[in-house]
Amino acid sequence: MTQSFPIISAAQFSTALALRPNLVAWFLGAGASAASGIPTGYDMIRSFKADIFCRENSLSPREIDTGDQVWLDRIDRFFRHTSLIPPDGDPNEYAAAFEAVYPQARHRRQYIDDAISKGTPCFGHRVLGSLIAARKIDCVFTTNFDPLVEEATGTANTLLPVVERVRPTVAGIDSGERASRCLRESDWPLVAKLHGDYQSIAIKNTGSELEQQDDRMRHVLVEASQRFGMVFVGYSGRDASVMEALTSVLREADAFPNGLYWVTPSASKLLPAVTQFLEAAHIAGVDVSVVECKTFDELAADVIKRVDLPKVLMDHVMQAHPAPRLLPVTLQSREVRSFPVLRLSALLIDSLPRVARKVILAQPITTPVVRALLRSKGCKAIVAANGHELAVFGRDEEVLRILAPLGAQLAGTLNIDATRDSWALGLLYEALTKALARYRPLIPRFKRAGHSLVVAPPRDDDEEDRVRTREQDLVRMREAYEAPLTGIVQGTEFPFQEGVFLKLEFIEQRWWCGFEPFTFVDIPRQPVEEHSPDSQLDTERDVLGRSLERRGGDPAGDWRRERWARKYNKDWARIIDAWTKLLTKSRDGSVRAFALRPEEGVDAVFVLSEYTAWSRPGHHHAYFDRNK
Repeated sequence: MTQSFPIISAAQFSTALALRPNLVAWFLGAGASAASGIPTGYDMIRSFKADIFCRENSLSPREIDTGDQVWLDRIDRFFRHTSLIPPDGDPNEYAAAFEAVYPQARHRRQYIDDAISKGTPCFGHRVLGSLIAARKIDCVFTTNFDPLVEEATGTANTLLPVVERVRPTVAGIDSGERASRCLRESDWPLVAKLHGDYQSIAIKNTGSELEQQDDRMRHVLVEASQRFGMVFVGYSGRDASVMEALTSVLREADAFPNGLYWVTPSASKLLPAVTQFLEAAHIAGVDVSVVECKTFDELAADVIKRVDLPKVLMDHVMQAHPAPRLLPVTLQSREVRSFPVLRLSALLIDSLPRVARKVILAQPITTPVVRALLRSKGCKAIVAANGHELAVFGRDEEVLRILAPLGAQLAGTLNIDATRDSWALGLLYEALTKALARYRPLIPRFKRAGHSLVVAPPRDDDEEDRVRTREQDLVRMREAYEAPLTGIVQGTEFPFQEGVFLKLEFIEQRWWCGFEPFTFVDIPRQPVEEHSPDSQLDTERDVLGRSLERRGGDPAGDWRRERWARKYNKDWARIIDAWTKLLTKSRDGSVRAFALRPEEGVDAVFVLSEYTAWSRPGHHHAYFDRNK
């Protein structure tokens, strides 16, 4: 696409616009109202899909969290395997989803009314309204139902002397003749609502409604496209009827005589329908440009730098100008030391599992349910559910036997990509925790806030060989901590164990196993009464060991802080080194969750570097020379 027509910046567009702003009409889509608090078409599609997903799966909307990527992935997978609505990106997706959720027109009008009721003009609307009031813009088309353009123009008008005020003609699909009159008589400015106004009885949302543009509004759009250039802002091109009408203009000799500009955050994200339209326009001889700009507000900020306005309107606009989020700074440049001085508690993962066993079930199931079922039968397999499919690490025979009532069948293997799928990340995170505990005197703990490993306390019934092996494995740990690794908190009956929180993270295109040493204390949980607003919460820890509030306080908090208070950099370095040696101890350089033979099932195998990440100072200090 970049070979056919140029991609320009907002500043380049604004410079060209400033020469003759009246020669370019504006076309606003839902994205132009996003900063005003009104949902975009994409937001509405997401909401509609969630409603349909809940309806088809007998769920309450309160049972899902559309802010959770896990649920979003699950919803997307559901629609990839159904034909309830057109596929993602299809021009008819929005209309079909809207009609599937609200079949009756009056309910769709009520939804739109509620959606726009909280909207207020954003900075971009204020700029556009001021340009209209200053007679710099003659024609605006929009697929939006909101009145934000008119409101912004009305506010700007009140700042001008009465004789200089201009009031735009607002026309919807139930007042198309009004728009036609403006064209015939060149009675500008005109704001044309292609899909209707929020106050209109007739609005267009569904496939049948959008199948054809209203004849008069279509005529207005086509004829305006033969008089003006046009800039499209916040418009995805999902409306097939609008795109068809615009494409029909290209059959005329004088289509878009003052250029065609399509504003988008990234040219690579344009829908195929838009790309095809722009290609056709370019072939037809139209001066086409793609303007890369993230938001309507940012585009408006560039426009107002170059288009003149009366001072009263310029002051009005700049009162709402958002404060800059990025400021230029001068970075210091100094020589740094070439040797590492900080040892980080993160191990590079040279390789991790790429496939898991694929198991098909006769009915959909959730990950917590299938894990609980396997655990109840003593099965230690690691699983992640994806509707009817399971990704499994473990013994095939055991998993099939337990899940036989669910119609479980092996179906080869399943590719897993933790950079793309959250369920895959959870599967690998649990598998890594289990693999690191295997053949080591460690106990894995799986928690929602983050998984961890703790040192296993000695048992009275341990065999002599087991005791000897445990002692050998923990020699370096005891030397590093200079204190018992397990025991009872002084003055209490609470057992403690040294351990680490684990993290699995993708940083700088590489996978890392982070570990954070922490002293874990088993404090019995007190029963919590529900709906107790004045209850005191006590302390739990997240994956970095930071406190989370929990009932009853932390009776071991002072003891734990005292235990770590005197551990300085050298002590931490020894502790990190000891954990590194223990976690990477292996015969062949790998850690395995199960040690299965290929015919038994799919194992989770990780290869970790024997060395942690390092860092070095970004500046020079004299004490470095003294420490040589």
